[in-house]
Amino acid sequence: MVEVGTQAPAFAVPKAGGTSYNDIEPFTLSEAIGDGPIVLAFYPAAFTGGCTEEMCAFRDSMDRFNEIDAQVYGISVDLPFSQNVWIQEADLNFPMLSDWNHEVIRQYDVGLEDVYGMFETAERSIFVLDSEGTAQLNPQTARE
Repeated sequence: MVEVGTQAPAFAVPKAGGTSYNDIEPFTLSEAIGDGPIVLAFYPAAFTGGCTEEMCAFRDSMDRFNEIDAQVYGISVDLPFSQNVWIQEADLNFPMLSDWNHEVIRQYDVGLEDVYGMFETAERSIFVLDSEGTAQLNPQTARE
C-alpha cells in the first residue's frame, strides 16, 4: 500500500476521455503532477452497479474538486474502449485510466485476486496526491 507521506509510484497508461469510442491518449502520472491535487479512484469494473454509483458520486461532486484545482481520474483494469462507452452512458465528467495489464493496481497494492475465482480487478480505493505527487490520503488512512 502506498503510505501517506511517500511518493506515489509513477505509471503510464491509456486515458479514456469519453467523447467517443476511440477517445484514447497516453497518460503519465509524472506529467500530471504539479497541476494541483490528484485523486486516483480505483474501482473494480465499469458497468457494475456499485462502481457506477461511486463514479456518479464523483461526477456530482466535481464542482468541489474544481474549486481546489483537483484532477480526478477513475482507474480500473477495463480496456479504454469500454471505459469510453461507460463514460458516455453514465454521463461522467472526468477521464478513466486503463490499467489493462494490472501493473498499477499491483504498484498501489490494491489488486483483488480471484474475483469469482477467475480474474483480478482493482479493489475500491482512493488515493489523494498533492501537487508534488506525495500521498496525502490512502484507503488505510481514510478508514481511520
